[in-house]
Amino acid sequence: MTKPGVGERLSLEAPVRIDRPTMLQRWTQLSFVHWAYEPAAVQAVLPHELEVDTFDGAAWVGLIPFRLAIRRRGVPHIPWLSRFAETNLRTYVIGPDGRRGIWFLSLDAARLGAVAVARTSYRLPYMWADATIRARGDTIRYRGARRWPSPRAEYDLTLRIGAALERPSDLERFWTARWHLFSPAPQPLPPRRLELDVTTVAHPRWPLHRAAVIALEESLLHAADLPAPGCEPIALFSPGVATRFATRERLG
Repeated sequence: MTKPGVGERLSLEAPVRIDRPTMLQRWTQLSFVHWAYEPAAVQAVLPHELEVDTFDGAAWVGLIPFRLAIRRRGVPHIPWLSRFAETNLRTYVIGPDGRRGIWFLSLDAARLGAVAVARTSYRLPYMWADATIRARGDTIRYRGARRWPSPRAEYDLTLRIGAALERPSDLERFWTARWHLFSPAPQPLPPRRLELDVTTVAHPRWPLHRAAVIALEESLLHAADLPAPGCEPIALFSPGVATRFATRERLG
């Protein structure tokens, strides 16, 4: 594995142009809330095929709530099914091919149909949840409670949105300049061993704002078998971006 250097600057530009996307998504009213962790604590919840990615010796876990709109090529657009609130718990990894990307610990979404499709097609840990987003002035509140499957978990997050961020720091690039997501590949039953797919996602530069956590209660970290964080969370906000998904690749 060719491991990138610690603190290496990540490009804010997508690495490829996706001319024939398999799926279009728009992510809006999105917040990044991150905690630093000891790398061993995060590595313990990862498949052994993936290596935790670190910045200056720390692993990072992100709580990412947002509003999602989906369009899939060849699938009729159904607004009720394809627009909903979602909250992801994710961390940052290096794949067996050396690419840096995202591994999802959980994805809580407010549409049962979308959850069923995503669990079947991408084999991602989607959960059906009640979820709401309420914005008022410079504050935004995200609330959610998992309905299925277990373990039960919930969150209640309020942020105050601050000034626009002109130039992200290296750490903010580490969180946001991520163009690949890893997921379990479809397997025969019973599976012989874990195989991984990687999906490239392209989008414009994030328009980012400073943000302050006003209130936060959550049990998603515990449900993901992570210890309680030993630091206060750091937050950013974005009005959103439009994204383009490439066809999944099987990692050899």
